[in-house]
Amino acid sequence: MIGGMEEWLLAAHEVGNLAALVGLHRQAGEQLLAGGYLDAGCFFLTQAYVFALDCGDARAADIHRVLVGYGREAN
Repeated sequence: MIGGMEEWLLAAHEVGNLAALVGLHRQAGEQLLAGGYLDAGCFFLTQAYVFALDCGDARAADIHRVLVGYGREAN
């Protein structure tokens, strides 16, 4: 997986830590995008966005802007 993040993601899912899930999915998405993996990167960013919306996290707006920039989310 992404830089050994799989264990952290699974642990955050297990306890329902939405704030951690936002950050971890965002980090995974950014790493994948930097590596040239557009679809996988946008998938993880979409997950981060959904978790951010679910818990009212202010990072949702920034993640949304990135997704719009990659044509994955309507403006």
